[in-house]
Amino acid sequence: MLAACDSVLEDIEDIVSAQDLKPHERHSVRKNVFPKVRKRSSHKDIQTDDDPPSDSIIPGAQKIWIRTWGCSHNNSDGEYMAGQLAAYGYKITENSAEADLWLLNSCTVKNPAEDHFRNSIKKAQEGNKKVVLAGCVPQAQPRQDYLKGLSIIGVQQIDRVVEVVEETIKGHSVRLLGQKKDNGKRLGGARLDLPKIRKNPLIEIISINTGCLNACTYCKTKHARGDLASYPIEELVDRAKQSFQEGVCEIWLTSEDTGAYGRDIGTDLPTLLWKLVEAIPEGAMLRLGMTNPPYILEHLEEMAKILNHPRVYGFLHIPVQSASDSVLMDMKREYCVADFRRVVDFLKEKVSGITIATDIICGFPGETDEDFQETMKLVEQYRFPSLFINQFYPRPGTPAAKMHQVPAAVKKQRTKDLSQLFHSYNPYDHKVGERQRVLVTEESFDSNYYVAHNRFYEQVLVPKDPLLMGKMVEVNIYEAGKHFMKGQPVSDARVYTASITRPLAKGEVSGLTEEFRHAPQNSSNWKAHSSAEIPVKTPFSSRMALQLLWPQEGLKILSISLALLAVLVTFYYGGM
Repeated sequence: MLAACDSVLEDIEDIVSAQDLKPHERHSVRKNVFPKVRKRSSHKDIQTDDDPPSDSIIPGAQKIWIRTWGCSHNNSDGEYMAGQLAAYGYKITENSAEADLWLLNSCTVKNPAEDHFRNSIKKAQEGNKKVVLAGCVPQAQPRQDYLKGLSIIGVQQIDRVVEVVEETIKGHSVRLLGQKKDNGKRLGGARLDLPKIRKNPLIEIISINTGCLNACTYCKTKHARGDLASYPIEELVDRAKQSFQEGVCEIWLTSEDTGAYGRDIGTDLPTLLWKLVEAIPEGAMLRLGMTNPPYILEHLEEMAKILNHPRVYGFLHIPVQSASDSVLMDMKREYCVADFRRVVDFLKEKVSGITIATDIICGFPGETDEDFQETMKLVEQYRFPSLFINQFYPRPGTPAAKMHQVPAAVKKQRTKDLSQLFHSYNPYDHKVGERQRVLVTEESFDSNYYVAHNRFYEQVLVPKDPLLMGKMVEVNIYEAGKHFMKGQPVSDARVYTASITRPLAKGEVSGLTEEFRHAPQNSSNWKAHSSAEIPVKTPFSSRMALQLLWPQEGLKILSISLALLAVLVTFYYGGM
């Protein structure tokens, strides 16, 4: 025999049978029904001054500290997030202690970077700070234990950082990790004309594409950034023009692989570069980002012409990672050492004086002593002036993490040996006495010099004369070190002012369109509007406004519905 609860109710009216009393029949017995009063806790629902209800918090009035780790692409994302938050009314502070919320923008390339990220989360929580996480670590592995309960903004969702921060400050946990698509096609990411705060007002970092076409066995970034998705040429050129109009004198093109640009949208890197060159004013410079060997091989002739252009640095970053073909095969790098040599040799011949920077991983799984010696010979042959040496770290979830590992002591020794080789030669000694034209863009770490770069993006330290900042000047090289040269400005030489206009002040918001100019005043009046009077000039769409209303309005509607249900049930059964 079935229990009464085993039957299925399709509708609430099914609980009333034909034998039950009708409403008018109940009226006569209503006098016997007495309401039952529930006792309420005297201390329940009491709000303290220290912990106000979430719906009483005014958005855009808090201080936010932003910390970014990793590549120039990540730094660009951080600048965009800072710009949007500042445009909305939040104060971006460099003092982490005074901040109400920490926005931590992570890098997943190596274990130490993630360790710093994890420690920063712990420190924020110990300091009772609100936390929003961004970058490649939470995008690639959002379910890690130490990320539980924390808000996350995905690498393609940085244009929604205001919403995530606002809800986090109210005490909610928000996660936006989706991909941006147009008619099913993946896009490069958030739009390029968003407000941003440049870390250096003289340098604009432009991400030309996100993701890549490779599947390197050691790479965790692929899990976060995904497959290749390029921005249209027109949008990139417009962004460059806007930057020059805001006083920028140097543009960096960045991505996970600039050489693969355009393959998903029917164009290529040289086509983009020729369009960008047309927009560069005299005295300004363009720097190309990292490109892997396979994709630059197809465009060597055109790339050599572009790198010889007077407004493009004769500089290219081409990671080789290893000089052993067997190791490269295990890495799934899709090229051999001969391909790398062909690229380097061709560019050195066609672009006189070019700087080739490269990366090397020491101790990749399966790397033998013979493999490593091949790498040492490659460095000895080319004497790269810029060499990024990385001890291999197995990243969780990558194929390389499951391979047979080289002992830690061996990896450390190989890293040490390669570092000693790199520091055994001085690439700039022969340049002492030269007269060079350099572009001054920043201050040195020790604050004793200004930092400039010559035609080949080699670092030149010049005197701290404020009149030099943002200018292209001629200097006499009088000293050389391992990573720099020192130059004295030539008094009678012409000085080029690259900037079309005065550069923005440090911390000033770039690209502040009319859409965002109204955001701060709207945020300050947020609570003055009812749910039917949402400010229209905010960074949010109407759909997003409804999403923000749901936590409060949705609960009210649910409460009312439950109360009506209780009354209905009492109405039918009250006299029984």
